[in-house]
Amino acid sequence: MKERIIQTDACVREGAVWLCAQHSAFARAMTDLPPLPLRLKPDGFAQLLSAIVSQQVSVASANAIWARLETAGMTDADAVVRVTEDDLRALGLSRQKARYAQALAAADIDFAALRNMPASDVIRDLTRVPGIGTWTAEIYVMFSLGRADVFAPGDLALQEAARLIFDLPERPNEKTLRAMAADWAPWRSVAARIMWAYYKHNKQREGIR
Repeated sequence: MKERIIQTDACVREGAVWLCAQHSAFARAMTDLPPLPLRLKPDGFAQLLSAIVSQQVSVASANAIWARLETAGMTDADAVVRVTEDDLRALGLSRQKARYAQALAAADIDFAALRNMPASDVIRDLTRVPGIGTWTAEIYVMFSLGRADVFAPGDLALQEAARLIFDLPERPNEKTLRAMAADWAPWRSVAARIMWAYYKHNKQREGIR
């Protein structure tokens, strides 16, 4: 079966309506939220590099580092392979992330081919590149490829949102949240959008770039 692609705000609304009808906790969570954002992004090298930049730092810090990379013209694979690790570190990347950026640039990923691959295969192939873990690959598949049924249970903001929305005694770990999310198919990507929106509403800060 061909995987559904989220293309418009109407797709997000359809998913939200389905989730709220199936799960009362989502219906309660949506009560005070503004319309959910589409959150679609282009695909390609820059978006994967952006996801690497966002790993384990605040949204504000990731935005600041990304702005410096953009100003320096370091969001293109050809540019990244021509500079040194120290050059990238001078722009705000950690030593580890500078290595990851160069590994990504050297990986020669066929981004166009990813558009037609099953999400599980995309995640498998991307996680073979140093620095691209499951979270990074899932975020890419969700936002840059627009897949409707992908979730990122390793995301701390989603874990905290799950604790609040489902009134859990503690924040679920990645394994527990992945199991919970199975019930939200075929709209797990929209469930994530609801949860990030709920996190922002309750914590007054962004949970995802």
